[in-house]
Amino acid sequence: MTTLQMAVTIGVCMLGTIITRFLPYVLFPGNRPIPAYVQYLGKVLGPAVFGLLVVYCLRHVNLAAWPYGIPEGAALLVTWATFMWRRSMMLSMAAGTAVYMALVQTVFAAV
Repeated sequence: MTTLQMAVTIGVCMLGTIITRFLPYVLFPGNRPIPAYVQYLGKVLGPAVFGLLVVYCLRHVNLAAWPYGIPEGAALLVTWATFMWRRSMMLSMAAGTAVYMALVQTVFAAV
């Protein structure tokens, strides 16, 4: 890329970031109530994205071949249990990831 192309790319990225950060304050100022559909989206999009992440992570798991999805199942169980215990998505995802990585790099490492 030329210097001009890099500058334009950076400028467009900056503009897109600024617009997406400030647009909610323009569309929904503090003195007006937030529309019901926006409140609904705020409630359902988090769990929907989490569900999409689970489907994405499990898309290539082969339950008919070794290790039969055991590391993935254990990680899912730890993720669920941690979330039920602490109600923290970040903590539960970190715990599940740590368990999965520990299992695939030690117990289920390819021989």
